[in-house]
Amino acid sequence: GCNFFSEALLCGSGDDGDCLTAPQIDTLYKLHHPYVETNNTFVFPGLELGSEEQWNVLLGGSAPNALGTQYVQNFLLNDPTWNYWDFNGSIVELADRIQPGNATAYDYDLSPFHAKGGKLIQYHGEADGLIPTGSSSYFYKQVLKTLKPKGIELDSWYRFFLVPGMQHCSGTPIDVGAPWYFAGGNQAGAVGSSPGAVYSVPGFSDARHDALLALMAWVEHGQAPDEIVATVWKNPRALGDVLRQRPLCPYPKQAKWSGKGSADSAESWSCVGVGEMVNKRHHH
Repeated sequence: GCNFFSEALLCGSGDDGDCLTAPQIDTLYKLHHPYVETNNTFVFPGLELGSEEQWNVLLGGSAPNALGTQYVQNFLLNDPTWNYWDFNGSIVELADRIQPGNATAYDYDLSPFHAKGGKLIQYHGEADGLIPTGSSSYFYKQVLKTLKPKGIELDSWYRFFLVPGMQHCSGTPIDVGAPWYFAGGNQAGAVGSSPGAVYSVPGFSDARHDALLALMAWVEHGQAPDEIVATVWKNPRALGDVLRQRPLCPYPKQAKWSGKGSADSAESWSCVGVGEMVNKRHHH
C-alpha cells in the first residue's frame, strides 16, 4: 500500500506557497482520519486517500452541504432554523438515540436475513469523495464480529467488494482510468449516449461482469461470485473500445497481477488472500 506522509508538504521558511501550512496539514489529517467525539468515541471513518477529486461536491464551500444540515433540521430536531454553528457531540448522540428514518445502520445482526436464505452483494468505490469507503468496511466487519460468534460465517451469503479507483457509485478520475462499471446501481446512466440507452454491461452481459446477474446466479442457482469483473471504456459515452478490465474481489481478498499478459486484461489477474499476496512477495 501507499504510506502518505503529509508533513512532506509542510512549508519551509523560503517556500513560495506551493506547500501547506501547519493548520492546513492538521485539516488534511482530520479529513483522512476517523471522526471521533467525547472520550475518543468513534463516530465515522475519514475519507480515503485518492478520493480528493470529489471533495468539492460536499466540502470547500462557505457552509456545510445541505445533505448534512437538513438531516439535523428536518429529520432530527424538526427545527428548520437550527444553525450548523450549534453542532456538537450531543447532536450525534441524539441521532443515535432517536434514529429518525432508520438512517443510522448500527443493527449488525443480519441473522434473520441469513435464516431466510438471503444473499447480499455489497460494494463501495475506494475513491468515493462523498461517503467514506471505510463506512462500508466498518459495517461488514461489525456484521462479521456479530455473527461469527453465533456460528454464522459470511462467505456463503454475504460478500463485500471494494472497487479501486471508483468514485461515488460510478465513475473514475480521468487520470486514473480505473475499471468501475459492473451494472451497479445508477451506473447505466453514467455511460452511453443517452439515459436509458444502456442495458447490463455492453458486450459483457453475463454474471461475471454484471453485479445484478451475479446476484441472480447466486440466489437462483447457488453460484457464488468469486469475482466480479469491472470494465472501463476509452470513451464511456461511446462505449467503443475497452480501456481495461479487472476483477473485483470479495473482501479481504485482493486482485494480484500474474506478471504475464496485459495488466489491462482481467485474465492477467486473480483474487488471492492477503497472506498469499505477502508470501508471494517474500518468495520473489
